[in-house]
Amino acid sequence: MALDTTLSSVVFRSSGNNLTTACTYIEMASRLTEPVLPGLAVLAVRNRVGR
Repeated sequence: MALDTTLSSVVFRSSGNNLTTACTYIEMASRLTEPVLPGLAVLAVRNRVGR
């Protein structure tokens, strides 16, 4: 519970909605993986174009 509270207040912005525990963890996972997606898109375009 302490880890969840710390992550919610420090690392992740709260959406303001009352979510279930499972939805809270899904939201945390999506916030961690969102920055990776543009990088993967750049790599895919780079691979498609070729050097």
